[in-house]
Amino acid sequence: MLELNIYRNTNDQSEAYNKYYPRVDYKEEMSIADLAKHMAEHNTPFSAGTIAGILTDAAYCIREQTLNGKTVKIDNLAIFKCTVEGNGQNALYSKTKGAIRAAIGEKTTTCAVKSVKLLAQATGDYRKHALNGDVVLGWTKAANDLIEAAKEAANQGG
Repeated sequence: MLELNIYRNTNDQSEAYNKYYPRVDYKEEMSIADLAKHMAEHNTPFSAGTIAGILTDAAYCIREQTLNGKTVKIDNLAIFKCTVEGNGQNALYSKTKGAIRAAIGEKTTTCAVKSVKLLAQATGDYRKHALNGDVVLGWTKAANDLIEAAKEAANQGG
C-alpha cells in the first residue's frame, strides 16, 4: 500500500498557494543488496550476491549508455534517458561573449545547459493506467489526524 501524507503549499507566489496536496510517505530506501536479497527469496537458483552483482553491473551500464545518448528500456518498468535543463539564451552568438557553448553553467554565462537529469519514463505494466488499477492508497496516521481535526473544526463552525 502507498501511504499518503498531506502537505499545504506555502509558496505565496504560486497559484496553488494554501491548497492541500497528497505526498507519498516512503517507508524505506532499498539498496541493491536489499533488492537482491528480496529477489533471491522468490524461488530463484541465484544467490543474493549473484543478483546484487548483476544489478550493480546493470545500473553502471544504464548510466554509461544514457550518458552516450541512448535510451535504455527495461520492459514493464521504465525507459531511462538523459535530458537537459537549458539556459535560455538571447542569441547564438555575441561579439562580446562569443558563441553559446554546449556546456553546463549558470544562467549568466554562454553555457547552453543548466543541468543534466536522468528521466525514467514508465513502460508496460508500470504505465499510469496499469498502476492506477493496481495501487492501494491510504492515509498515514498523521494525515488521518489532520483530516479528523479539520472535520471537527468544520462541524463546530470553525
